[in-house]
Formats: sequence, structure tokens, C-alpha cells
Amino acid sequence: MISVILVDDETECLDILEAELKRFCPDFQILQKFDNPIEAVNFINQNTFDALFLDISMPLLNGFDLLKQVSNIDFDVVFVTAYDNFALKAFEFCAVDYLVKPTTKESLLRATEKIRSKQKSINMKQNITLLLANMQKDIQKRQQVAIPTFEGLEFVNIQQISYAKADGNYTTIVLQNQEKIMISKTLKEFEGILNDSIFARIHNSYLVNLEHVRKYIKGDTGSVILNDGTTLQVSRANKTKLMSMVKFGA
Repeated sequence: MISVILVDDETECLDILEAELKRFCPDFQILQKFDNPIEAVNFINQNTFDALFLDISMPLLNGFDLLKQVSNIDFDVVFVTAYDNFALKAFEFCAVDYLVKPTTKESLLRATEKIRSKQKSINMKQNITLLLANMQKDIQKRQQVAIPTFEGLEFVNIQQISYAKADGNYTTIVLQNQEKIMISKTLKEFEGILNDSIFARIHNSYLVNLEHVRKYIKGDTGSVILNDGTTLQVSRANKTKLMSMVKFGA
């Protein structure tokens, strides 16, 4: 049996999630459910269990603040949220499971299957730390992004990112000062958490900060020249989108 805790300030949501788990996931045993996040913290810090289903928007203590008060995150976390699609990319980037309210059978089965397969992932604490760092402020207004490196987390000023280059299942981020940072995420995953008003995917291999673009060279596909002189190819598939973003005529 997989032991779980449910936390949501709305008792109706708690009851629905409990009923769905009992119906579709009989191997999940609900140890306790809380509509008071402060009481939940006390229980979590004193008990051992496998997974936490956690609402984010709660009075007294939201889901993120609750996790900050947990002494040891040695369990899987599934966030239950009403966030929009843009913010959900942060959850995916940080490899954290989530359910969007109102939950569906399909999304519940997806999340519970991941819990079965990884069972107390050793990376969960790092994933939660990364998520909390990236969600400190409204994701579309923040000035920094936390990225996972091989040594831990590195906080980077978004404006200082010149471009990012795909490298298999990794991504190399190039900063304005030419410093390079390799992260264990794909370019698509990294793209998902950036402000898409200043970043453009110009090629399968390149994501560029438009504020660092000095010139566009026309051609069958074309290329961009950055302020530091770096030249990056633009793919045919991404040319039209780039032109619309920079408001140039193709």
C-alpha cells in the first residue's frame, strides 16, 4: 500500500479527491486529510508516508510556504492547483507532478502511476527546492530564474541570458558575459519557464533573447547576429514567428 496525505482548505475538494483515490487507486491508503495547513505541517513533520497531495492557494499558509516548514521532504509531492498553463510549465520544468482543478480521472491516474514508479524519488527534495525558487514571485514578472546545474541550483538574471543551445538532453545557457552554464534539462523544458515575450525559438537548437539581437540577415532561412557578434542560424520553420515577434517584414 502507498500511504498518502491530502491537504486542501476546501473540504469539498478533499472529499472528492479522497473518493477518486479510493475508486481509481485502491492501493493508495489515505492516512490523514487536512483542511488546515498549519495542522498538516505538524502531522507531516512527525509521521512517515509516501506521498502528499497538496493544494497551493490556501489561507494562513499556502502550499509553497507549507513545504518550507517541512523539515525533511522524503516523500513525493503532487500539487493540486488552479494555475494557468504558463505557470504549469514551471511544475514540468522542476519534474514535479500536479493536478489541475477540477481533477480528471486521467490526470489522477497519470500522477499516481508516477508515484508508483519512482516511490520516494531521491531527487524530490531538489525538485521542490527548484520549484519554490522559481515560484517565489509571479512567474511572468520575476527577474531571476533558478536553474539546476550538476552542483546544485544557480540563480540567473533573465536579462543576462543571451541565448541557449540544445545539447541532446542537456542545454547550454550562454550569458551576456560569455559565461556558459550547462543544465540537465532539454531546450524545450528550459524554454517553458522563460518569459516568451523576449525569448524566441529560432531553431531546433537555439533559443535567443531578442533584446540581445543586433541584426537579422535575410536568406532562405536567415540568421541573427547578437550584440557580442555571435551568429545563430534561423530555421525555415521558425522564421515567420521570429519576424512577427520583432515586427520586421519577412
